Amino acid sequence: MSDNKHTAGSPEPREDGGTGRVVGTPSPAKGESLLAKDGEGAKPPAGPATELDEKSAKNAERVVAAFFVLAFAASVGFIAYYIGWSGRNGGMHGVVRARESNLWLGGTLALAMLAMAFGVTIWVRRLMTSKPIIQERHEMASPADTRAAFEADFLEGAEDSGITKRPLLRRTLLLAAAPLGLAPLVLLRDLGPLPEKRLRSTFWGEAVKKAKAEGKQGVRLVVDGTNAPLKVSDFNSPGGMITVLPEGIEEAPEAANEIAKAVTILINVPAEQFKPVKGRENWHVNGVVAYSKICTHVGCPAALYEQTTHHILCPCHQSTFDATDGAKVVFGPAHRPLPQLPLGVEDGYLIATDDFPEPIGPSFWERG
Repeated sequence: MSDNKHTAGSPEPREDGGTGRVVGTPSPAKGESLLAKDGEGAKPPAGPATELDEKSAKNAERVVAAFFVLAFAASVGFIAYYIGWSGRNGGMHGVVRARESNLWLGGTLALAMLAMAFGVTIWVRRLMTSKPIIQERHEMASPADTRAAFEADFLEGAEDSGITKRPLLRRTLLLAAAPLGLAPLVLLRDLGPLPEKRLRSTFWGEAVKKAKAEGKQGVRLVVDGTNAPLKVSDFNSPGGMITVLPEGIEEAPEAANEIAKAVTILINVPAEQFKPVKGRENWHVNGVVAYSKICTHVGCPAALYEQTTHHILCPCHQSTFDATDGAKVVFGPAHRPLPQLPLGVEDGYLIATDDFPEPIGPSFWERG
């Protein structure tokens, strides 16, 4: 009979007669360690209060300073491109230059952020001794000795970080951070240019002046999309609404911008329900009235019309205007009516006899 006993530390016998160790059992090795003990050739880890080697610290300081200077140069390049180069040939807001602007602006800003991050990381890892900080909990009202202890700890931490005794790091950090602090202010330009006084008049006014100089009473209304002049007989069904523009606007300089400002809705309101605004009694043609299509809330197109209530609706924030009563606000966040365009008739065609009497668009754009 064979003896099933085995020596301690020897491999367990397997059923197939082998002596390999079964997977999952502890290793029989003794007296071995993955980490060397003290005195066996490996150095113990440095304590938290270990003094820095000044020579290596100086080298690390120069590296950190170099990263901070690089961050400064990249952020200055970001601002310079944004203000200078991107302002040429129509600015950076066009479709053609969008890719170039994104490349340079994103690249310089990313380089500035990365350089700052690398510099701060090397500073912390190479120039700070990482002394342990113990925070004690006390009453909210701190006594004088506690405040004095805090001040001492703060000064000790500042000294440990090297911010007080390493002026090169301090100066280059401030140098790198200064233009980055201005970057958000520069990016406010991306909200778009201010309209200034450009919304006080539209192409309707220019077209009317040109028409009157030619001996006409006003400029003809054309249907948006077809540019066909509109006769009174073409729009004699109450309840209808179409979008119109001044004749010849497609030939104007910056026609897209002019069309965006001059776009107008034409509505045929039943004569028995129409209430002319005082001073504007002759601004309509048998109940046919024209209002700016740009909502006075935030500038969305007020392009919906309820024939039963004769309400003009803006789909963005549900501002509602009464087409029978000077497009006054009856619901929603808008604070003023849609500007009304004075209309007339010449040779059977609907014409505009003047520009809008007030700036079109949202009230916050310009009301001064």
